[in-house]
This record gives sequence, C-alpha cells and structure tokens, in this order.
Amino acid sequence: MADGGGESAESTALEFTPTWIVAGVCSLIVVISLAAERCLHYLGKTFKGKNQKALFEALLKVKEELMLLGFISLLLTVSQGMIQKTCIPPEWTMYMLPCHNDKEQAELSPSEAHGLAAVILGLNRRRLLDEGGPTVQHCQKKGEVPLLSVEALHQLHIFIFILAIAHVIFCVLTMLLGSARIRQWKHWEDEFQKDSTENGQRKVTYVHQCEFIREHFKGIGRDSAILSWLHSFVKQFYGSVTKSDYTTMRLGFIMTHCRANPKFDFHRYMLRALEADFKKVVGISWYLWIFVVVFMLLNVNGWHTYFWISFIPLILLLAVGTKLEHVITQLAIEVAEKHSAIEGDLVVNPSDEHFWFGRPKIVLYLIHFILFQNAFEIAFFFWILTTYGFNSCIMDHVPFIVPRLVVGAIIQLLCSYSTLPLYAIVTQMGTFFKKEIFDEHVQQSLVGWAQKAKKRKALRSNNGSGGAAGSAHPSARLELMKRAASLEGGSTGGHGSEV
Repeated sequence: MADGGGESAESTALEFTPTWIVAGVCSLIVVISLAAERCLHYLGKTFKGKNQKALFEALLKVKEELMLLGFISLLLTVSQGMIQKTCIPPEWTMYMLPCHNDKEQAELSPSEAHGLAAVILGLNRRRLLDEGGPTVQHCQKKGEVPLLSVEALHQLHIFIFILAIAHVIFCVLTMLLGSARIRQWKHWEDEFQKDSTENGQRKVTYVHQCEFIREHFKGIGRDSAILSWLHSFVKQFYGSVTKSDYTTMRLGFIMTHCRANPKFDFHRYMLRALEADFKKVVGISWYLWIFVVVFMLLNVNGWHTYFWISFIPLILLLAVGTKLEHVITQLAIEVAEKHSAIEGDLVVNPSDEHFWFGRPKIVLYLIHFILFQNAFEIAFFFWILTTYGFNSCIMDHVPFIVPRLVVGAIIQLLCSYSTLPLYAIVTQMGTFFKKEIFDEHVQQSLVGWAQKAKKRKALRSNNGSGGAAGSAHPSARLELMKRAASLEGGSTGGHGSEV
C-alpha cells in the first residue's frame, strides 16, 4: 500500500507529467497574464491621453498592489515545504477553532485532531494523510501533526487574491458613484459664476435671513448641542449637501484662498482633489493587513466575530458623516454669532479647528479603513460560499449572515451617495488648500521652483548665512504665490498649500 502511495506521488511530479500538458498550462497562464497587463496598459494610456493624472496614478497603485500579491503568493509557494515540515503537538490544534463539534472532537485521534483547526484556511484535514505524503510521515514519527497543508496554503492564496480584488472593485465603484453625485452640482457652479458676472453691485445681506443660516443655525439644535449633533446625524441621509451649502462653502473657499479670482472653478478643483485622494484609498496599507490577520485570529466558534465587526464600518461611516455635517453647522454658527448684517455675500471662514484633532486628513484615513473593512466582509463571505458552501459552520447561522450582507450594501450606498460627496466639499473648509488648485503644468513649475529654492537655502546655510535664509522664508512664500498666479493666469492669495 505504501508502495502504491509512493508511485502515485511520483506520477504527479513534473518529471512524470506529459510535456504537452505542461506547455499547454503554461501557455494559458501566460496568455491570460499578458492580456490583463495589456488591458491595464491601454487603460493607463487612456487616462494620460485625457490628462487624468490622478486616475493614472491610482492605476499605478493598483499595479503595485498586484505586484505585492504576486510576491506574497511566491513567498507562500517557496516556503510551503518549510511550513509543512513545521510540526506541532496535536493538543495545540484544539484551541480557537472556527468550527467546533464536541462529539466529533472526542472521537478524533491525535493525528486527526489537527483537522478542525484548518477549516479557516480551507481544508478538511481528514484528507491530510493522503495529501501530505512524506511530510506528514515526518511529523507522525514525532507524534505530531504538520502546521499547515498544501491545500490550506492554496486556499489562503485564493482568499488574499479575492480580498485585494474586492477592495479595488469597491473603491472604484464608490468613486464612480460619488463622482456622479458630485457632478450633479455642476449646474450650481454654472449658475453662481453667471450671477457673479451679471451682478457686479454689492448688497447688504442680513445674516439671519440667509437660507444657509436658517438651515443650520436657526433651526433644530440652536440652543442644544445634543440636538445640533442629532440634526447633523439625520441630515446625512437626505440632502447631505444643499445648494445653499455648496454656494456658501464655495464662496468661503474663494474669498480665503483666491480672493482676486472670483470666477475660480471650485467644482473642477474639488473633483481634481477627490481624484488625487482616490489613489491613496485604492491601496492596501500595512495596518489594513494587520486588521485582516487580527480578525482571522478572532474568528472563533461561538464568538460570531464577523457578525459584530460588520457593524464597525457602519458606525465609523455614520460618525464621519455626522462630523462632516456638523462642520457645516459650525461654519454657520460662527458667522451668525458674529454678524447680524454684512456687506456683500455671506462668507464663512474655513479652519482646521473644525475637524478632529485639527487634521482634515483623518477623515480620509477613516474612509479608507471603512471601504477596506466592508470589502473584507464581502470578500470573506464569497470566499466561504465558493469554498465550503452556504451551510458551512464557518459561514455562521442565517440570522447572522443576512444582516452582514444588508449592512454591507448600506455602507456601499451611503458612502457613495452621501459621505464621499460630503468629504469632497467639506474637507476644502480647512486652513490650507491642496496643490490640485493649480493645473498640472503649474504644479510641475512650482515643484521645480521649490526644489531650486531649497538648494539655494542649503547653500546659504553652508556658507554661514542660515539666519538670512530663515528670514527670507515669508518672501519665498510670497514669490511662490506670485509665480503660481502668473502661471495660472490669475492671482491667488490667502493661505498656502498643505502639500
């Protein structure tokens, strides 16, 4: 019997496989890989041809993630022999099981007990002795069991791939739906620029009669902070950004950062900034991989971990939406408490103080985590469904499955149509503007000028004139603004860029 097993193992080795099979499989894999690479290449050329640099850089980020996945896959493949030869006591496999059956566990021999621990990685280890060959025998001689099998590593490959693809797909879907929602505001931009052209005369504006103030200051929550936050929470579900919100925040941005250019296309700038942020969201950062490992560790039978963690992105998303709406409310309160009537249009004062810890970028990190965690939930569900079936113990009970899917769909829709558009406009109410305020050729010119300025400053410092160089910093910023204005064809004032 042992000889038969040895012959079977030999017959599956590459040296005993027909060459036409090896060549055919390799050809198919190469053709599919080249086709995918060409598709990404032509998509990149399309983005560059349409001057969509932000989307092109996001595509490069996707390629980097695919390369990382390839390296992870290669590392798992190369180290599978070492992993299989790593033996552990059978008792260790009886803890933190994703599926648990007391009766079956009592009947298993020590060598079979390891089977329950491998469910999370896609393997029924009762076939371990048939698949492991000499590796399993190596551990059996010690009275132990292998750490992981070839089939388990294969399932781990599949899960990592599905997770990365699901994350990219969900990010792209969110970006497309959110951008479509933001483009619906374009007619507000056109109307505002038309009105500013026709109405050159200044007027007196009674602050408390403005629609923007009535919606956020004289309405619900004026005298109660709790009601104010509650109103912000509810408003994100309906009309998260109204016409008065858009026009007021647009004017506040222009009067703060480019006062001399009242016809500045705020809508176009907002879309460019959103596309630039997209390339940061589409990637999978190191802390997100830590999140994956931690929650795979906590998927213990009876804990219903994946049911509870499905509410984490929903809670964070609602908190982010509420905070962004409350920033708009704070802008309104700040103006209403200082003025009763002003000359000209109502202007709000952008400031980082309205955001968590004075950092608007925290919102982007939270949205990144929310999208990834939601993609993780959906990817894990479909991986279990295709690998073990709907009735698998690791899938959990139906009352826990359906809410997870419903919550995932709610997160995707709410983030696309409410939170992302809110983020796109409200984060422009910070102290600094983003470099996307300039066109691409202007950005390149400014970067080149800044690099030369740094070199000149370094040379002055080396020559013992560090104090003079330091005192010239404000004038350097003024020179930067002047160069930007001359290149852009208009004048830019106010605060500097945060980039």
